[in-house]
Amino acid sequence: MDIRGSRERIDARDADLSGSAFDDVNLSASAFNNVNLSGTTFDDVNLTGVTFRNIDRSGMTIDGVGVEALFAAYEART
Repeated sequence: MDIRGSRERIDARDADLSGSAFDDVNLSASAFNNVNLSGTTFDDVNLTGVTFRNIDRSGMTIDGVGVEALFAAYEART
């Protein structure tokens, strides 16, 4: 499916959208529940005000730094 220039709301449920690509797309105020994003790459992404809850951070990196190491360093100083 190719969606270009659309301003419609998409409600995807019980769907396999693996391999999809989003380029120059506004997903602000979107909700992701029970979503598998393993192996996904985010590049040039605005995460202002984003909340993560109940996430599996194993293998996750931010700018090449392992998130588990970041959390360990943060927890060690508090």
